[in-house]
Formats: sequence, C-alpha cells, structure tokens
Amino acid sequence: MTQRLPAATPPSVLPTTLPVDATSSTKKVTRELLRTLPKTDLHCHLDGSLRLSTILDLGQRQKVKLPADDEDGLARAIHKGERCEDLVHYLKAFDVTCSVLQTEEALERAAFELAEDAAAENVWHLEVRYAPVLHTRRGLSLARINDAVLSGLRRASRKYDITTGVILCGIRNMDPRDSYRLAELAVVYKGRGVVAFDLAGGERGNPAKDHVKAFELIRQNNMATTVHAGEAYGPASIKQALHDCGAHRIGHGTRLAEDGDLLAYICDHRIPLEVCLLSNVQTGVVADLSRHPLRLYFDLGVRVSVNTDNRLITDTKVTDELWRAHTELAFTLEELKILIVQGFKSAFLPYREKRELLRRVNDTLAELTGSLPRGAVLAREVDIDDELLRDAFTPEIRVDTDRV
Repeated sequence: MTQRLPAATPPSVLPTTLPVDATSSTKKVTRELLRTLPKTDLHCHLDGSLRLSTILDLGQRQKVKLPADDEDGLARAIHKGERCEDLVHYLKAFDVTCSVLQTEEALERAAFELAEDAAAENVWHLEVRYAPVLHTRRGLSLARINDAVLSGLRRASRKYDITTGVILCGIRNMDPRDSYRLAELAVVYKGRGVVAFDLAGGERGNPAKDHVKAFELIRQNNMATTVHAGEAYGPASIKQALHDCGAHRIGHGTRLAEDGDLLAYICDHRIPLEVCLLSNVQTGVVADLSRHPLRLYFDLGVRVSVNTDNRLITDTKVTDELWRAHTELAFTLEELKILIVQGFKSAFLPYREKRELLRRVNDTLAELTGSLPRGAVLAREVDIDDELLRDAFTPEIRVDTDRV
C-alpha cells in the first residue's frame, strides 16, 4: 500500500543545518575524503574484479592450472594495472579469471566479495555485469549461474549498506543466438535482481546490429539496456548502440567526441556515459589521462559517471577514478560531487527508489563537504504557496535533487 507523505511544512520551520550556498565548500580534496563520499559503480565486470587471493584459492580447490601460484606472479600474468597493446590483449586476462568461475560456489563468492570490496569504499549502489554463457564449462545451466551471482550480491546487501543490480551481457564476437538466450534469461529475471541487458566484447569487426533481435526482446519487455560502444571503435559503434539496440546508457563512449552532432544528441537526450578512466588508458583508447575526454563531456553538460570497469585487472576503485579526475583533469570538489550525483541519477533503479536514494546522497555530501552539490535546491528557498510545489516539500524531503 502506498504511504502518503506528511503534510508540507512552512519554510520557516524546516531544518536549517544544510548550507544554502552550494559553492561554499572549502574542504581540500583528498583520497580519504573521496573514499568517505557515497558513490556508484555502474560499469563493473564480475570476472574482472576478483581478488587475487580468491583466484589462487579457487584454482587450488578446483584443480585449475593457473599461470602463477602466487599473487605477484598472477598479477603479472593478467597484466594487472599495466598498459596493454590494445583491447584484445587486455581481454585475454579474462581467460584466467573465468577459468575459476565455473561453479556455483565460486560465482556466489566472487559476487559477494565484489560487493564487499565496493561497500568498503562507500559505494552505495553497485551494478555488476557479466555474461553467464562464459561460465558453463562445467555444465551449469544459465539459471543456476545467475542464481549464484544474485545470491552472493543479496548476501552482501544484507551485511552491508549497499544496493546492487545485475546486468547480463551478450558477447559481440559470439553467435547472436547466444545473445538472444541471455536476453531471454534477463527477461525471466526481470524484477528479481537483473536490471538491464548489455553487449560486451571487442567492437572492431563485431557490430552491435548483429545482435538486434536480443535487444528487441529486451525492449519489448520494458527493460533497460546499455551497450559497450565507442571504446575500441569510433562513433559509428555508438550510433548502432543507440539507434539499432536502443541503448539507455553507453558503456565508455570515449570516442564520442569525434562526432559533434552525435555528442549533442547524447547530451540533449540525457543519455548517460559510463566512463572508466584508468581502463581506457590501460587498453590504449587514450594515450594518457590528461587527454581523456571526460573533462570535455562534463563541461558540455553530458551526463557522465566514473566507474571501475574491472577492479582487479585495471587495479582501481571508484575512489581512485575520482582522484584521477581531480589530479589529471582538474575536477574540483564541487564538480566531483556533481559527478557522483550523476552516477546515482544514471542508475538502473525504480524512480521512487532512486529519488529517495538521491535525497540521502545529497544530505551526506552536504554533511561531509560543507555544501550541497551545485544545483540542489533547499526546500526553504521555494515559495510553498506555489500550488505546484506545495506538496513536493516536507521535513523529510529537504532537497530537490532533479538537477539535469
């Protein structure tokens, strides 16, 4: 049953603990401050975000031969944090991680530990993506694979203050019929932990439009979509993601700047970009962080968020990504707060749940940094006599978070 909100309260009696001036913060940006702030991680691959110790332990338990028997050797074997020749070279590390993710126990553990690691740096909302078809080598059904991952995430959510969702991935270089099977699985799990469908894998020579039937099924069932695009291939890949697959978000979008008209379309239609800074350097998509287009996209008003992509292989956290945005791309604390808010606004969450989460986020950002994110509006600054706004503000609802 829907619970009605309390009656509106006049501005004069609303809490006055939050500063009105959204630019008044004088706090210095530090890693520790960024770690304490609420965050999202919307682009995070399960099989790229294991712990080294877990891979070694699972390899021993499952009698899987790994390229090394210690953490340092294994880190070198999967080029942890190292610059790769290209995306294809980067993706080879997944052969190692997937080799130990072929049992329900391993998948449940990996999902739990990923959410645990995210919660440890104050990620409040985590969206985990993976391709179940890559975990069938030992005969597990797609449903049992997905149940194991969801079980691990639910266990973490019960233990920590974190919400999670699963994004199922088709693979570009695999048979489109496999993508369709995974789309069917996503539909079955709609409302049961799966929040969207994605297409991953190497872009060059593997056009997204080959998988259009899978995306048609997803859209016909009113589900969200995101597509890896504009990472290792140009704007044409992004166009296919948008216009052939109907993507609601774009994974990476690094090369969007090569097409100004398409960039304007994405900005105008508020299509979020899932930016992964350090990953883009590791795969050679950008020469160095100072040349990453995140700064341009943000300044032009594109809705962007920062994400890890692969916490293990890229050797990163969301805190690290925000820190690099500050040190390499000159993002101020106020701009970092807006990045954080845009992450929450881009999440695949029901509107009412997202709205309530954004209120908590804004309150926490104000408490920890001394000011609200720029663009947030205090309830006491609004004329409550305005009939259109009167019911929108209550003692519990102090901030309008719907900043574009």
